[in-house]
Amino acid sequence: MTEDEKERDRQCKVDVTSRLNCIDLKRYKLGSIDRRLTTYAKSVISHPEGHNLYEQLALLRFFKLMGKYEMRAKEVKKFIAFYESLPFSGVNGRQCYKLTPVQVFQFTNIMGFYRDATHRLCHDALLFVPRKFSKTTSVASLAIYDFLFGDHNAQAFTTANSFAQAQICFKEIKSILEAIDPSLSHFRLNREIVKWRDNSFRESSIQCLASNADRLDGLNASMVISDEYANADSSDVREKLITSMGMRENPLVVTITTASSKVNTPFFDMLELYKRILRGELEQDSIFAHIFQPDVDDQEGDPHTWAKVQPHLGITVKKEYYQERWTAAQTSIDDMRGFRNLQLNVFDTEGAASWITGKEIREHSQKVDITKLVGNPDCEIAVDLSVRDDFSAVSYYIYLGEDSSCIYTDYYIPAETVENHRNSNLYKRWVAAGYLHVCGQKTIDYDQIVNDIIKNSDYLTVWKIAFDPNKSQTFQNNLRTVVGSQYLQTYKQTNYYFTKPVEVVEELICNNKILFDTNPINAYCFDNAILDVDRMGNKKPMKRSDNLKIDGCITALMAVGVSIEQERSAV
Repeated sequence: MTEDEKERDRQCKVDVTSRLNCIDLKRYKLGSIDRRLTTYAKSVISHPEGHNLYEQLALLRFFKLMGKYEMRAKEVKKFIAFYESLPFSGVNGRQCYKLTPVQVFQFTNIMGFYRDATHRLCHDALLFVPRKFSKTTSVASLAIYDFLFGDHNAQAFTTANSFAQAQICFKEIKSILEAIDPSLSHFRLNREIVKWRDNSFRESSIQCLASNADRLDGLNASMVISDEYANADSSDVREKLITSMGMRENPLVVTITTASSKVNTPFFDMLELYKRILRGELEQDSIFAHIFQPDVDDQEGDPHTWAKVQPHLGITVKKEYYQERWTAAQTSIDDMRGFRNLQLNVFDTEGAASWITGKEIREHSQKVDITKLVGNPDCEIAVDLSVRDDFSAVSYYIYLGEDSSCIYTDYYIPAETVENHRNSNLYKRWVAAGYLHVCGQKTIDYDQIVNDIIKNSDYLTVWKIAFDPNKSQTFQNNLRTVVGSQYLQTYKQTNYYFTKPVEVVEELICNNKILFDTNPINAYCFDNAILDVDRMGNKKPMKRSDNLKIDGCITALMAVGVSIEQERSAV
């Protein structure tokens, strides 16, 4: 987004919040439709910081449509009762579920508004939500509803970018129908289509499609479920089905998707169109869009942001799941991109850039012997620990003079990891040359690392020792016992906290004011790093791929980051 677009959304957020606060909910008698609709509306209105701009705009638009079209509470209640009677799949087997308030709002918009006696208003619905919202299985209910109660010859289709993806929704449909009719005395089910056994009773069907659009002639679709449309490279299949709906009184296209790493797709442009409709820039009442993404200034690592973009947090997805995925995303550019695409529901495609190369580190290297430094120079230390799977790193950021500093890093690895790791040959060479210290047998010996820090501190004036608060509590306790709490400082592993040291290290290298020890692992770590840039412009090195190591790069930046904070506190 450009700065102008960000400012537009900020102002729009202020405006929609103000307008929602002026709405008299009693006037609309939402409780007569379903009490959960009132619960949802109150939540969005009274807690704007917990709901994103486009969710707020969807609610504001709902009230506008309430004053413009007929809302048939009976039709909504009928569908809700139907939905809550269906046996959906679940961790404890098939069971019926109550709709959540946000789902009641969605289905009320889709099924409740009528433009005249026989025509529903909504013909096009978008549910743009993160993974684990249960969107695919829940919209299966719409296809079954159309199959059972729609036109006599209704034709519902589940489509996706691949047949396997289209089958996810279709298999849920088949399983529900089989649970309703275990003997299959009424339905015929096969791999790609569901039909009635007695065509004289109904000729409706549900079909799974993911094929060439040229083979889709002669259809008469009444409903289309387009699953994970953000990944579709072409709109051909979807458009072919939509153009076949011309004779239907109440056609319905439901697009359910999560963001992807692709932006040159039909969906990306469609999403921008729907956002314009929600902002009131275009008028198209037959479209319902429910969009869940962070607001422009939301921090991606903030649990409040997670709750804002995932309305089913704590319902269909455990709260710990987001924390686990966020923690995993801190070290790998692929994991971070996946977190943004799938958990935050934002398009992240070019969020990484080449950074300082191993060649540049080698060009700024010289041998550093801590024991021979003069005058116990000031120093900050940073620690990044593994347990057993790979090496750990301890970096010392040492001031050598007004315009000079250096980074010395010790690397540690358990003995068994040296023998069994995929990089075993490389690690053995480093161990033999003294660049990589064997530390513990099966797991890292934290006492050895603590003892080395204390030994090196005899030649340095240590101000702070930084560590990742999510790593070994045993190490933290051991170090605290030896040096005291006043020297320890947690360092969060987020882009925000790495931005300043990234910029400072770039400047120091550019101006030849920093040197690295000649240990080749330093250049190896920087060569493996690529710079991740988040939506707010914050920066942090990430692995180019999961099997690479960047620990020495991370600890170097942590040590520089602590030094920056130390300088601030001394002012």
